[in-house]
Amino acid sequence: MMGSKTVYLKGIAGSAGNIMQGIGGFVFGSENSTSNEDSYIERLLDRISNGVLAEDRRNSITELQSLVAESRSAQMAFGAMGFPVLLNVLKEERDDVEMIRGSLETLVSALTPIETSHGAKNEVQPASLNSDTLSRDSENISLLLSLLSEDDFYVRYYTLQLLTALLTHSLNRLQEAILSIPRGITRLMDMLMDREVIRNEALLLLTYLTREAEDIQKILVFEGAFEKIFSIIKEEGGSDGGVVVQDCLELLNNLIRNNASNQILLRETIGFDPLVSILKLRRGSAYNFTHQKTVNLLNALETVQSILLGGPATEPGKDANRLSNQTALVQKKILDHLLLLGVESQWASVAVRCLALRCIGNLVTRNPDNLDVLASKQVGEEPHVEPALNAILRIMLRTSTIQEFVAADYVFKCFCEQNPDGQALLASTMTPHPSSSTLATLKEGGSTPFGSMLLQALVSAGTNGDSEACFRAASVLSHILKDNIQCKERVLRIEFEASVPSLSPTEPLMQRVVKNLAVAASMRSKDNDQNVPIGDSYIQPLILRLLIIWLADCPNAVDCLFDSPAHLTFLLELVSSMHSSVCVKGLAAIVLGECVLYNKSNGNDRDAFAVVDGISHKIGLTSYFLKFDELQKSFVPLFTSSKHRKPLARSNTAGMAESQDVEHEETNERNEDPVLVEIFDPQFVNFLSKIEADIRESIMDIFGHAKNKVTILPAELEQKDGEVDADYIKRLKSFMEKQCTEMQDLLARNATLAEELVRTGGSSVADRADKPSSGRERVQSEALRQDLQEAGRRIDTLKSEKSKIESEASHYQNLAAKLESDLKSLSDAYNSLEQANFHLEAEAKALRKGGNVPHVDAESIRAEAREEAQKESEAELNDLLVCLGQEQSKVEKLSSRLLELGEDVDALLEGIGDDIGLQEDDEDDNTE
Repeated sequence: MMGSKTVYLKGIAGSAGNIMQGIGGFVFGSENSTSNEDSYIERLLDRISNGVLAEDRRNSITELQSLVAESRSAQMAFGAMGFPVLLNVLKEERDDVEMIRGSLETLVSALTPIETSHGAKNEVQPASLNSDTLSRDSENISLLLSLLSEDDFYVRYYTLQLLTALLTHSLNRLQEAILSIPRGITRLMDMLMDREVIRNEALLLLTYLTREAEDIQKILVFEGAFEKIFSIIKEEGGSDGGVVVQDCLELLNNLIRNNASNQILLRETIGFDPLVSILKLRRGSAYNFTHQKTVNLLNALETVQSILLGGPATEPGKDANRLSNQTALVQKKILDHLLLLGVESQWASVAVRCLALRCIGNLVTRNPDNLDVLASKQVGEEPHVEPALNAILRIMLRTSTIQEFVAADYVFKCFCEQNPDGQALLASTMTPHPSSSTLATLKEGGSTPFGSMLLQALVSAGTNGDSEACFRAASVLSHILKDNIQCKERVLRIEFEASVPSLSPTEPLMQRVVKNLAVAASMRSKDNDQNVPIGDSYIQPLILRLLIIWLADCPNAVDCLFDSPAHLTFLLELVSSMHSSVCVKGLAAIVLGECVLYNKSNGNDRDAFAVVDGISHKIGLTSYFLKFDELQKSFVPLFTSSKHRKPLARSNTAGMAESQDVEHEETNERNEDPVLVEIFDPQFVNFLSKIEADIRESIMDIFGHAKNKVTILPAELEQKDGEVDADYIKRLKSFMEKQCTEMQDLLARNATLAEELVRTGGSSVADRADKPSSGRERVQSEALRQDLQEAGRRIDTLKSEKSKIESEASHYQNLAAKLESDLKSLSDAYNSLEQANFHLEAEAKALRKGGNVPHVDAESIRAEAREEAQKESEAELNDLLVCLGQEQSKVEKLSSRLLELGEDVDALLEGIGDDIGLQEDDEDDNTE
């Protein structure tokens, strides 16, 4: 037995020698620098495998563990030759606990990366290679799982550490291996009921194991994972607990994120009470949040967020599951805890407040009952109580962080989405407040109605220079007005005292909004620095979005906008300004397009024709339509950044807890504004795409029709004195023909020009100079172009028909060749029958000559056989002739069709049948 072990180890060392010379030398330097270490590891492995004294073997494995834990070259050498030795110890020496401990600890060291200050970034990691080697065989994973049932504490502990190390390097392979092992998941779940240290290690292992593994997630849930997780959280003190609570919540997030079935099981079994209890806080402004408590609350809010989303977007029952989750959570009074965290707990971190606000938005979105609950909810303590929406608006207007503004704005977006009653409720409170100071209004608490506070912020840019609050209020107003004509009309009637009373005693809100946009544009144009202050990049887009939403399907809003003649000029200048960004130019172009699309005015200086003329003269239709294309291109990076948010984990949760503006920092790394990412959501971008198409069509229609609907009859149409009726009719006919020609020429020119601009949007001046100048030439060239296109389509159709006919002809040619071959085989059979008959006659004659044989009438027999064979051959020949006749008629039809298409039928049919004739000649020659 000892000899076999020696041969086995030498075989391993011999096979690993070449590997170590190549890989080891490449990674760690020359062969001489590692040869001594390699040979020493080989001797240690030999002593472990072949040693006689137990103490000597234990010392060898301890020494091997120390060496592998400290040296990367030792890790590489061990990976080349050491795994079979230690795995054999784990299999065969279960009674020797110290050897099992040492082997497991050595394996953990071999899979633990060793960082070096001078290592290259792309340098091969021995720990990764070793992990890959160990995880290739699923039997190794089964062996490790079996060790979890051992009584020794350290054996179970090191086994869990080893499995966790394998997961960090070979996640997918280990997930598949554990799934294939009977009761593999169950053994890991049992570790949650073990001693605290092992339980914590098992939590970490299961957290890695359940990432993006739906099958494992479902098995864990059916094994009672929810009950065990919340039991551990309760034992550890809930949100006041340590890192163990964080690991439990991270595991819980893995189990329910985008997994509707697990969410339903959680809701229907133990319910949401344990989760809501984690978010419970006691009131008091002096309450201090520890760093770990902040991290735990972030993970708990992430869990609530996942439950409120309801599952993957493509899952059929997502909406029903979302509504059920929303209803169940509101019944558990979670809204009170979320308001305490997001609105009242200003001592909490920005990340916690923002995530709580987002959860409030997701809790009420498209849920009528929950929307009513939020609308009636009060926050604060007596006597300082105010509506929750008022408090959220105040936070949104006065916060100093972009992240919190975006989160509060998200609440109003969710509240107003598909909620016309809620929009009307908020709009009904919009009456001017006598207070002249926005800052004073924000500090008044619950005494100021929601709408008055919003209006005061909207007009603050011109009164006290509080532009930040003004532009944030514009975002809220856009949510209130979206898809609600009644609210748009109501807000149009709101008026303020004019800044210049001598011109007009009152000024509509629409005029104030445009004035604020002009102020923002002038501030931008004065700033020559490329690094504009934060806020300048989204100030104008917010107001332009408000105007786009307000003007949509609202002709009265367009009339109100043009009550001031300077507004059209300002919008034209904004689109063509060199200081405006691509986003601002594109949105301003949309506003101008809506002034064309929804313009019902009949005034000469404010109707749709006046707007189109202004666009044509000030901007140019080509440049104007290019603004749409540039705007769509600017959306692409915004969509890319907003598609996925990283799930919370140990690596990023700590940073979120410490940062004051995480989302802003992340988006700045990609040179994107977080507010723009939030504004241009897919729903708004789809709306812009649809309205762009309508604007293009409307402008093209205006170019193709006359402006005035009423025609003044010219004097030529009146009958002259003494003119006979025949001459009058002839003159009228000539005049009408001339007018009709000129009108068609004009309409064709305008329609063609508009169509080209809409379709191409990018013709240069040089290109236009080469085009026909007169309308008649344009019509003729357009007609020729259409004829050419029609001819091209006809040619394509004929080509397809030709290829189809050629394919059918080829098929019938092959069929005819087959029939001819069958006829030939039939003829050969007839000839062979004749030869057989001839042989039979010869034999009959020979027998008659031999005597003692009755006379046989061979002639009669031959005649009967010939007649029978002739009947059979005639029947088959008739069938063949019928088939050939049918094929001949098809060939004639195809030939006539090919002649119509201009093909040479004789050339196509030339050579058909020659191959068969040649084959027959060859067969005759071979027979001869």
